Amino acid sequence: MSADDAKKTDSSTDKSDDITFRKPESQDGSRVHKLISECKPLDENSVYCNLLQCTHFADTSVAAEMDGDLVGFISGYIPPKQQNVLFVWQVAVHEKARGKGLAKRMLAELIEREESTDVQFIETTITPDNEASWGMFRSFAYQRSMPTEEFILFDSRIHFAGEHNDEYLLRIGPFNRDEA
Repeated sequence: MSADDAKKTDSSTDKSDDITFRKPESQDGSRVHKLISECKPLDENSVYCNLLQCTHFADTSVAAEMDGDLVGFISGYIPPKQQNVLFVWQVAVHEKARGKGLAKRMLAELIEREESTDVQFIETTITPDNEASWGMFRSFAYQRSMPTEEFILFDSRIHFAGEHNDEYLLRIGPFNRDEA
């Protein structure tokens, strides 16, 4: 993504909407599952997995609501041996909430939380064809002048028996807490 493309992506952020952010709760599990199923090309997990994301990982996940509807969700966690990393598992934005910079706003919400005080890096995995995710994360990094690096973490042939695309690890940071 060029600097001009990143600027265009940033300019679509409209904070005047009525979207609210909060930590997910167990009651959100089935709603999260439905949202993710409507956000292709995201991989669907079981409802049980989504329940765990909403309970065990609530401090590092965010739910976004508009008019009582769940329109956005980020699941993440801090890896046990990497206390300075927030690993973003999935980012889902409902069609009716797209074009508002919601994904980047949810990500900013996560790194501004007290639970993320020690976080200096954001990591995620993305398939090569998921242009929306690449664009969002690169724009997020560009907006905050944070460096990025990427490499294949899970190889299609080795890890997925050829039944899934490569998953690239994208690492953003380190970042300045004052600019996060």
